[in-house]
Amino acid sequence: MAAPVSALLRAVGATGCQRLTRLRPSVTRVSENVPRVSCTRTYAAAKAAPKQKKEEKEKVVKEVRRVDDKERHKPYGLTAWAPVDDVYMVRYYPKQTYDPGTAVDMLKSVQKLDHTPPDQAVCIDLRLDMKLEKKKKVDPFVSTVHLPHPFKTDINKVVVFTEDADQAELALEHGAAHAGGVELVQKILDDEIEGDFFVAVPDIIPKLLPLKNKLRKKFPKSKRGTVGVNIPKMLNLFKAGHEYLVENECYVITQVATLDMPKEKILANVQTIIQDICSHKPANFGPFITRMIMCTRTSEALHIKYEDLLPKSPESKES
Repeated sequence: MAAPVSALLRAVGATGCQRLTRLRPSVTRVSENVPRVSCTRTYAAAKAAPKQKKEEKEKVVKEVRRVDDKERHKPYGLTAWAPVDDVYMVRYYPKQTYDPGTAVDMLKSVQKLDHTPPDQAVCIDLRLDMKLEKKKKVDPFVSTVHLPHPFKTDINKVVVFTEDADQAELALEHGAAHAGGVELVQKILDDEIEGDFFVAVPDIIPKLLPLKNKLRKKFPKSKRGTVGVNIPKMLNLFKAGHEYLVENECYVITQVATLDMPKEKILANVQTIIQDICSHKPANFGPFITRMIMCTRTSEALHIKYEDLLPKSPESKES
């Protein structure tokens, strides 16, 4: 007769045999009293390898391709040298340039056809080449010049700063609108005194700093020629002088005359301003002016042949 299962289990337990169980990962617990061994390095750290400098690649300067198309039947990339009809697409033909005298005559004729004011301003737009040797260039400048034929009817108001009573009296005798010391500062801040130019002697400049934000570009500076000792000379220059400045690093846009003036007087004023501009750059660095445009307030811009207006070098004068 077969024995029951319960009897067999009791017999197995009595013999000391253990029940088989599933294998599980055993966990070893280390006593906290066992000293911990930390890893230490007994040798010097290796020096980091120096980074290899990347060889600087030579910059390849792309040369601007200039095509000499004077002997071609038409300019490079355009339709023809000159349009056949009066109505044409401007972008298909080279820009027409005019002699200064011809340009003035064209502006006068356009004014009569359009019935615009005859005394409107005549302006010129010059682009300058400010480059010098290497990376140097001409700093933007402000200049005042006496025009041979002034177009303004009013005299510029000049304010003179000086603490010397004799110099103040001398300035008033030579046509200064106001002359004085620190007492003029508050009046200018309160808009009681206004002026076109402000000149000063060097000693009083530190006391005029409160006016720096008020006057801004009109604040006396030696670069503008508004700081000096010779007060009569400065007054003669700024009372009837015409001021222009370089804008956007290389452009001069200024009025030169009014359209109702004779052509000869307009051209004389233009030449005076151009010669004064060219005096700010040495002649051995090439031409200073690279483009010239003339226009009025209501006309189109005309490109001008300016080469004849530039100051002549001594070599050309001798020849």
